[in-house]
Amino acid sequence: MRAPPVPETMRALVLTAYDGRPASLQVESRPVPRPSPSQVLVRVAASPINPSDLLFVRGLYGVKKPLPTVPGFEGSGTVVASGGVTGRLLVGRRVACFAPSEGDGLWAEYAVVELPRCMPLRSHITDEQGASLFVNPFTAWALMERALDGGHVALVQTAAASALGRMLLALAKREGVPMVHVVARPEQEELLRKLGAEHVLSSHEPEFEERLRLTCHELKVSLAFDAVGGRLTGQLLHAMPDGGTVIVHGLLSEQECRLHPRELIFGGKKVEGFWLERWRGEGSGRAKLKAGMAVPALVGRELETQVRARLPLESAGDAVRIASTDMTSGKVLFVPGQGAAA
Repeated sequence: MRAPPVPETMRALVLTAYDGRPASLQVESRPVPRPSPSQVLVRVAASPINPSDLLFVRGLYGVKKPLPTVPGFEGSGTVVASGGVTGRLLVGRRVACFAPSEGDGLWAEYAVVELPRCMPLRSHITDEQGASLFVNPFTAWALMERALDGGHVALVQTAAASALGRMLLALAKREGVPMVHVVARPEQEELLRKLGAEHVLSSHEPEFEERLRLTCHELKVSLAFDAVGGRLTGQLLHAMPDGGTVIVHGLLSEQECRLHPRELIFGGKKVEGFWLERWRGEGSGRAKLKAGMAVPALVGRELETQVRARLPLESAGDAVRIASTDMTSGKVLFVPGQGAAA
């Protein structure tokens, strides 16, 4: 059966201002983009709303594109056209996509994607799981590889009940590395314990800091993954034995990391940052090749993304509102074809 022809126009969710207002995200009719020789054209099946997307639409992310622009850092779909010879091998195949740092993203019916930012989906990976293949799974993998390469015998993480936190839990269990999981609410403790977490602490419980310190010293935790920032960064740094390192990979609190200089001066401790985009650009080819082989085999299995809502582009206001609350419940996906005319 021949693939349906590519239309001249498409629906796209367009950001017109970095102000966080629902009115600044509107569905528009746009020409379907044409792929360059290094790109393919993807008919988008699904694209999630990640914390990085929520920061981007408010102008708080590490990349700020000229407006108007189509947001959406990752997604999945089917390649329907190629701008060059190499990409023709992908035509008709389902792929996971990672949007470029320049140009439009994936909150649209069609998107052009650079060939290195496309990954064919294995048969066991659904479009929904493929839509979230890049950001969280590769971040979790890169952070765990950092722990293993550094010989760290125990770890601690914040926002442990998030999609990324649960993936780090799965990888830690897989590698047999003890991990302390910090959550924000008591009900999240029970969730993680059901997933096999042994050491779970709520940051709002009495004597949290002392319990965190005692647990980190007992397990000899020397590496922390912090997705929150604010006070928690300093609490992690203080809790670890001398020489420990905190890697900040998120800013869920949107607050400055607060820590005491004595931890750096007298404790020989460090705070670093991790950004997946930089890792992709600066990491060794061998490490990225290893990740490219391992991560897709785990996605949809050990690294599974929970989905709680599937909405059309026209429901952008509701989608962003839902995605901004209770991230533990699962991802919100844009399904561009859902709102298309029959």
